Amino acid sequence: MTQPHQITITPAGFHIEVTLNGEQLAASDRAVLLAETGLQPRYYFPREDVRMDLLRPTSTESTCPFKGKAAYWSVTAGGEVHDDLVWGYETPIPQAEGIAGLVCFYDEKVELTINGERQPSGATSTSA
Repeated sequence: MTQPHQITITPAGFHIEVTLNGEQLAASDRAVLLAETGLQPRYYFPREDVRMDLLRPTSTESTCPFKGKAAYWSVTAGGEVHDDLVWGYETPIPQAEGIAGLVCFYDEKVELTINGERQPSGATSTSA
């Protein structure tokens, strides 16, 4: 029997830093963890905890039937531009309202540090 698609959004509960090419992109104690059936968990950050000055909106959009329409940003870090590295949902569908206005990084393309411990590339940790 197939399990229904589920999304859970919970406070991450620890300090998370995101860096790329030696440049800190985000540092937060307020990130949330989104766990979704069939996908790796992702951290979403309040924009106040993200170096939005390093991000530039792109024309890329995507639509998820379980979260809604996403917008994307490119990041300039260490003198390099990384296209569509960040995304967010301004007005997600009601089931995902816990990520409204937050942004998420592709974990597999940045360095993630949780409570001072560098995480393996692409492996979102759900405990520290």
